[in-house]
Parts: sequence; C-alpha cells; structure tokens
Amino acid sequence: MSTRNLDAVFAPRAVALAGGSPRPGSVGRAVLANLRDGGFAGPIRLVNPDHAELDGMAAAPDFASLPETPDLVVVTAPPGAVPGVLEAAGAAGARAAVVVTKGLGHGPGSLRDRAETAARRHGMRLIGPGCLGVLSPHAKLNASFAPHAAPGDIALLSQSGGVVSAVIDWAGARGIGFSGVVSFGDMADVDVDDLLDHFATDRRTRAIVLYLNAITDAPRFLSAARAAARAKPVVVMKGGRHAAGAKAAATHSGALATSDAAYDAAFRRAGLLRVADLADLFAALETLAHVSPLSGKRIAIVTNGGGLGVLAVDRLIDLGGVSATLADATVETLDVALACDWSRANPVDLAGDATPARYEAALDAVLADRGVDAALVVHAPTTLSEPVACAQAVTASARRARSRVYPPKPVFAAFLGSDAASRRVLEQARIPFFRTPESALAGLMHLVRHVEAQAALVETPPSLPDDFAPEPARAREALNFALGSAREWLSPTDVAEVLRAYDIPVLPHAVVDTPKAAAEAAEAFLSPGGAAVLKIVSEDLSHKAAVGGVRLALDSKAAVEEAATAMLARMAERAPDARIEGLLVQPHVRPQDGIELFAGLYDDRTFGPVIAFGAGGGAVEIVRDVALALPPLHMGLARDLIARTRIGALLHGYEGVPAVDVDAIALTLVKLAQLAQDMPEIGELDVNPLLATPRGVVTLDARARVRMAPRNLRPGPANLRLAIRPYPKEFETRTQLSDGSTIEVRPVRPEDEPEVAAFFRAVEPDDLRQRFFTPVKEVPRAFIARLTQIDYARTMVLLAVDARGRVVGLVQLHADADGREGEYAILLSSDFKGRGLGWRLMTQMIERARDERLRCVTGQVLAENGAMLAMCRALGFEVRIDPEDTGVRLVTLPLQAERARTVTV
Repeated sequence: MSTRNLDAVFAPRAVALAGGSPRPGSVGRAVLANLRDGGFAGPIRLVNPDHAELDGMAAAPDFASLPETPDLVVVTAPPGAVPGVLEAAGAAGARAAVVVTKGLGHGPGSLRDRAETAARRHGMRLIGPGCLGVLSPHAKLNASFAPHAAPGDIALLSQSGGVVSAVIDWAGARGIGFSGVVSFGDMADVDVDDLLDHFATDRRTRAIVLYLNAITDAPRFLSAARAAARAKPVVVMKGGRHAAGAKAAATHSGALATSDAAYDAAFRRAGLLRVADLADLFAALETLAHVSPLSGKRIAIVTNGGGLGVLAVDRLIDLGGVSATLADATVETLDVALACDWSRANPVDLAGDATPARYEAALDAVLADRGVDAALVVHAPTTLSEPVACAQAVTASARRARSRVYPPKPVFAAFLGSDAASRRVLEQARIPFFRTPESALAGLMHLVRHVEAQAALVETPPSLPDDFAPEPARAREALNFALGSAREWLSPTDVAEVLRAYDIPVLPHAVVDTPKAAAEAAEAFLSPGGAAVLKIVSEDLSHKAAVGGVRLALDSKAAVEEAATAMLARMAERAPDARIEGLLVQPHVRPQDGIELFAGLYDDRTFGPVIAFGAGGGAVEIVRDVALALPPLHMGLARDLIARTRIGALLHGYEGVPAVDVDAIALTLVKLAQLAQDMPEIGELDVNPLLATPRGVVTLDARARVRMAPRNLRPGPANLRLAIRPYPKEFETRTQLSDGSTIEVRPVRPEDEPEVAAFFRAVEPDDLRQRFFTPVKEVPRAFIARLTQIDYARTMVLLAVDARGRVVGLVQLHADADGREGEYAILLSSDFKGRGLGWRLMTQMIERARDERLRCVTGQVLAENGAMLAMCRALGFEVRIDPEDTGVRLVTLPLQAERARTVTV
C-alpha cells in the first residue's frame, strides 16, 4: 500500500495527454475534450508524434519539447506505444500516469509488464491500464471519457467503468458531487488499497463508495478498508455474487463457505456497508450525500396515508430498524397541534387532506421527542395535499431541528408521484429524497448499519479463559502421520487428537476391524441406559450416512455385532470401490439432550481460512443456516457469529427448553480459529454435530482434509496466511529492570481495554500532558478502544505488565500507508520511571519497526522532556526543532542506514 505521488493524480500542477486521434468518436479525442472542458486551471499539453495539432490544439512531438514537466500524464496511445510513452514521461519527470489504453495483455514480458516496469523505474504511479480514467472535481480535472462530475464529498472507486458512468449520471441529476472518481482498470500499480488509504485521510471526503469485482490481495485490502471504515462510512457493492463454477466440496464447510459468503464476512469484519445492487447503491449515495451519521435506529414516520405508514413500519422492521414509541408529551402536543382524527401513535397518520401546517407541526413534535433518532416523511399525491408546499413545510421543520439538537436528527422524505419541484425543494435543504418509503428506509438503514459497525469496532470482548493453552506440537504429530502416509483425510483417531490438542471436547471412541471386536468395544458404553453408535471408517466416503454407514442407539453387544455385520455387507453392495479401514464405536448421545450445531473451517482462495457456524445435523447443507467469519476471533466476534444465525436465537432457551452454554460454543469457535492459524495443513474441517448443552459442548463427529502446507505464505514475523494478521505471540518477552523486578512486554489485545484504562487513570497529569501535548483530565474511552483494538499489520502497541498484572507502560508504533515510516509514542506509569522500563520499551519498539522493514521511526517530544530527548539521542535518533512549534522536538531514527546498536545503560 502506498499513497506516494497520488497528489499528482488528484491535484496536478500540469497535465499532458499522450495520444489522441483526429478520428471522430475515438477515446483519445473524448479524453482531450473532457480535459479542456473541465475547467482545469493548470496547463494542459498534448504529446503526439504523429499529429502537429488536434482539434485546434498544438501537439508536441515528445515530452522533452513541453514547456513544463507535467505532474500527470494521461495515456490513450496504441497498446504497443504505451511502455515507451511511460518511459519517456518518467524520464521527463512526470510523477503519475493514467493509462486508458486497453489490450496490453498480462504476464511476464507483456506490454502491461513492460509498462509497469517503466513506471516503477522512474517512481511514477500508474492507474490502469484499461481504465475509464480519473476525475478530481475539486481540481476541475476530468482525465477520463466519463461524464463531468460536480465537486462534493463522496469518493467513488470502481473496477467497472460502466458503474462509474451510471453513478455520475444519476448523481448529476440530483446535485450530488464527488471528491474523486477513479476507474481502476487492470491495477498494474495503484489499486483499491492505495486509494482507500488516500481518501481515508482526504479532508474533502466524507464517505467512500466502492464497486468491486474481485480482491487481489486480501490482507492489504482488509488493512486499508478497516482503517478507512474507522474514519468514515465506506459502502461496497460486489459484482459476481452468484458466479458460475462454484466448487464441489467434500465437507459441509467447503460447500457452505461460498466465495460470496467469504466476501460478506470480510466486508463485515472491516466495518464496510455492503449493498446488493445499483438501486441500493443509489439509496446509499442519496443518504450519504445529505445526512451525517445518526445516533440510533428508532424511527418516527409521518405520513398522509395510513396504509403507506403501515407498509413503511413493516419494511423498517424487516431491515432491522425500530419503530419509535412516541412519548406521552409528544402525543399530547400532537393532539393540540393537529386538531384532527390522527393516529395517536407512530406512524403519525395526518390523513389524506394533510396540510403543510399539519406536516410541520407533526415533524416538529417527533423531532423534539428524545425517543426518536430519525424521521421519515411520506407524502402521497392527493388533490387536497399540495406536494411542494408540504415539502417546504418539511424543510422548515428540519432546519429548526438542526439548530436545536446536536447531532441533528436526520429527516428523510419519500414523496410519491412525479412532481420534480418538491424534490428540488427537499434536496436543496439537504433532505434525502426518495420515490418510495421502502427505498427511503433502505437508505436510512445504511446509516444505522454504519453506527452499529462503528460500535462493534470499539466493543471490549470478554477475556479468554486463562486455562486455554493449545498444544500445536501435539496436533502436528497427528497431521504429520497423515501427511507422511499420503492420506487426504485424517483418521477418526487423528481428528480427535487434533481437536483435543485445542481443548475441543470429543467423545471417546474405538476403531476396530471386525463386528465381534466392535461388540467388545461397545461394552464400555453400554452401562444401564446407555447405547452405542457404529460408523464405517473409510477415506473414500465423504458422507457415511448417505450409504448406510452410520447406526445409532445400539443398546446391546448383540445389536452392535449384528449392525456391524450388516453394515460391512451394505458397503460391499453400495460402495464396492471404497477402501474400508474399520469400524468406529462410540457412546450414543441423544440429540434431545442438547442442540445439534455445526462448526468448521475452510480455506477460501481469496481470504484464506474462514470459520463457519450454524445449525448442525445431516441436513446442514439443505437448511443452510450458516454464517462465516474470518480468523482470528475473540469471544466478542465469536458471539456475533453465533447471533447471525437462526439457530443462535434458540440457544438462549425457548418453551421449556433450557438455554445452552453459549460461552462454550463461542470458545469452541475461537479455538477453531486458532487451529486454522496454527495448522495451514488443514484445508477443510467439519465438526458436525457439535452438541451444545447447558453444561458445555461435545463433538459427536468430525472430519478433516489435509494437504501439504501452502507454499505461498507471505514472509514476515508471523504466519500471514490469514487475511487479518493475528495476535503476534512471538513478540511476547520478559525483561528485567534495573531494580531486579521482572516485567512482561507483549502486544496489546482487545480484551486489555479495562487494564489500559486503569493505567491511564493512574498516570500523573503532567505525564499525560507530555504524552498528549496538552492538559488531559481523562483519556476518552474511544481513544483507549482504538489503542487496544488495533490492526497488527499497521500498528503495534506493546504493553509492559508487572507481576500483579497491572499495565505499567506502553509504547505505540504506527506505520504510514506506504509502510516506510513509523511514528512512535510512549508513556510510563509514574512509579516506574528511572528503572529502565522506558529504554526497554523503546528498544523493543525499534526491533518491531525493523521486523516490519520500516525505513525510519519518528516522533514528537516536548522540548522540556529532557529525559526522553536524552534517551532518543542515546538510541541514535536525530533531534531537530519543529519549525511549526519551537516547543517541540522532532526525532527521527533511520533504520536502513543504521543497524541495531548495542548500548548499555
């Protein structure tokens, strides 16, 4: 990821078009016209060795002949000429290029490869090839063949040029503008990750809209998307949701973890708002263009049609909203103000002859109600209710509410009919306008989902039990045996061993060769009232029950022996080619003793391991009550995964059925996520059924497919096969301070929030002032949540924890989007100063920066903080005065030129 030189794309000082053609209707001619007509204030030059002028504009034969160096070059030259054009532009000093030309091919030695190499050699950023182009409306730059776009505060980023054109055209008719519009093309250099980073920090951008066909680098995308979504709403539409060629999987996990379901899980984890189609996208744009985020989802509806109001409430509840309950005082106010037979409840029915005064009074009242978070105004055309006047009344009420309440409560309008004048009145007042209540509620619920996503990002998860200590070496022994014998599927005994190594409860079992041996093994499970289960063992049979390879509730040795004999005969008849490895015997657990669930993992080709959870049993693929999540998981994320299934609602008890141990289920999902992280050799794993009871969970059956560990694991300090970098346990250390005490230094975890909050409360006010450069009475919870719930791919926070478990110091290192520079900040508990803790935290922070291959570490230190400045100098930092604030010192440690130093203190 890198935002380097993207200012040359969106705010260039000069632009050159390389290519162009006199042929009517050509792309080059269209781009030239857009460049000239957009109003760009800087010079626009034309480079074309074949034509001295185009459309009355003089063309230079080469870049060396231009009177100034262009920051941005737009290329519409023929495919074969593109690498040479980029080579010449880069040599002339151009900093970025937009290659509109298509047909450069792919692969080593292709024109695309040569073009990318030329751009990289000169440090140029490259958008495309094969793209629609770029628009920067605030710079009045249209370097594309798309329609002109008005300036605004929404960034539109798309892998489809058609989507760009459609959205610009739709938005233009509604006065919606953009801070930037980019068509990616083939993404030879600049991709969606770079652009997310750019617009996440762009002060003119309030929201980002994405259209994606596919993600090429999931870790980079998720890292950038999570950072952007923490700063502003990000809406995403994904093409190819039901792409042909779905995989044929041998496990339920593989069948249920579809590509689109994995994308949905990734978008949810990143905090993105997903929309299904263009209509939904337009609803989101209408909302984002006019409304700031709201604070809740209790919606009041004001309408002149009772039936429309009822339908609106139905749709609101379908979408997860809440119909606001009006306060008694609000009802009394409306009784007086309306003076008509109104509904006296939400929705507020003003009747078909509703006047502007009634609309204004009703909206005034509901917006003043503390139990209302937003309002939807619905107007149906009648001869007795004039739409423009009613729209003017709505805008007057909304303006008054904005001046009284902060944050302002959003007002949405659904004016049915074809009257354009009422729409203009509402949109000029920044009230989102929709043609139907349903589309208005869809747009409103985008804001609700953004609020909920932001709240989820800062929730403190419950801590894991202290006694969860997985044994990866024990699990690997079982895997190595299977891999060494070229098995594709783990034996039942090996599957059980792997699960036990991660403390996932498994029923006892025995694998035997003969019916008589099966009967003897079953005796241990046939205590009074007990029974046994018999299963065929064969690597060739994916679903044993389908061929009669499972018998339940066998209550005697004779029944077991008889069932085993019949089962072997049945296998010879129904699956004659299957290799029979034996018979598995285990105790029978009645399904009514608990709830049958399904849990598993599968390797998605884009996002790597995904965790699946849902309703279990033999019909799991028919019921398809399943939700997915990307590892790593903590208890909070696991609980959210459970809650997203229908079966999740039954786990808390119903109609005399007791609640099961939901924490045990969540913990099992966390353990599976850890297993996925530790064991890349496991490609698919099913735990089905996982029986949940009030006393815990137990695995009744499990299958696992293994393969050699993938060779494309990304290099680095941790196994980065996961799309989201997991907790870096390898950075945990213990260190001894100068007074002999021992301190644990480790990366922060989300569940550390209470301890980190306690640490900040205990720090002396002057130490806080030196950390934040201003007096601080209390560190906000939102800050602490961001400090503890970090993206380990971009940020590292190391905690110093004493023997009593108290956080006594922390150091933070945040890498920029380019991955070149990291900024640090450090704070110590006041009673741990002078004991060498600061030095040890700083040296470990520097080592982490080297691990991440950063080029330098920077920081800001108050000039009065002599101890910190002395430490920085001893560690090799360069210290200089901040030219913008002489009371601050800027410190920089180069890491490339200066390797590890050995300094004793």
